[in-house]
Amino acid sequence: MSHTTPNLLDIEGLEVRFHGERTVHAINGLDLTLKPGEVMTILGESGSGKSVTLKALLKLLPEKRTAMSGAMRVDGIDVMALTGRALSDYRGKTVSMIFQEPALALDPVYTIGDQIAEAVIRHERVSKREAMDRALDMLKRVRIPSPESRLKNYPHEMSGGMRQRAMIALALACKPDLLLADEPTTALDATVQIQVLLLLRELQKEFGMGIIFVTHDIGVAVEISDRIAVMYAGNIVEEGSVAEIIKDPRHPYTKGLLEANLHDADPSETLTSIPGSPPPLDVKPDHCSFAPRCAYAEARCFKALPPVLKPGPGRRVACILEEGRAPVMTPAREPEPA
Repeated sequence: MSHTTPNLLDIEGLEVRFHGERTVHAINGLDLTLKPGEVMTILGESGSGKSVTLKALLKLLPEKRTAMSGAMRVDGIDVMALTGRALSDYRGKTVSMIFQEPALALDPVYTIGDQIAEAVIRHERVSKREAMDRALDMLKRVRIPSPESRLKNYPHEMSGGMRQRAMIALALACKPDLLLADEPTTALDATVQIQVLLLLRELQKEFGMGIIFVTHDIGVAVEISDRIAVMYAGNIVEEGSVAEIIKDPRHPYTKGLLEANLHDADPSETLTSIPGSPPPLDVKPDHCSFAPRCAYAEARCFKALPPVLKPGPGRRVACILEEGRAPVMTPAREPEPA
């Protein structure tokens, strides 16, 4: 497939608003890129907009209650313009998704084999026999024991770990260019979680696909990623390689996340926490969203959006603390009318 851009994914100025009894500004001017074969983790606390970003990429948000603007391109495809058959072809073939809870994502009235085969038939127009052969091959690749018999299992007949492996097999059956993984190991115990993470990394290398992995667990981000994007209140506040984010965090929110991490914490010491709580989402940000919780905030942080600065290649920080040591990559966007 020809590429009209060097990036597999380009998101520019993405805005997502939900309308109902009140308006929720879920995503606010998001910019994000991903190169072919790259693994990026979007890291942030609940409500930061991580899952909304993934669902926007597949246009899975409720159409009548959602307003989206900006640009999203995957492998040269204008996602915002997709409708009908073109959108159906895009989902599963170009971009696929592993959901957090496979028990809800898998259809309870069809066998695992039938669900995988149905996706293959829809996208590749092959026979039922060929599709079932592909389903069996995928169950083997995700290392499900006794794959021949598991083809005939219904989702409720499998353990949580096996269901998640089946969900991965379904997501990868048509060899997508981009895989979206929405906290796929959160509901699993620690041992199974590690097995699934290693499996995903192995399959990513085998298939050569790009992955966007969403999590609030720093340990998971370190295990799976090439790059990390830290998200807060609907936007990216810092981005860099795993080593850069872990060893040299620049944004106060990133530093707070790392200091509040349970991994390697001393049980005799009080765990550090970030004071305050995330901002309400019913008002579109017109200043730094983290300023009310930030120990370094200045008066100007409450008056305008922070500039986006670039400390190095592939690195960006949305904070005034970077001024003087990093060139401005893009000017701070003026908030659009709600």
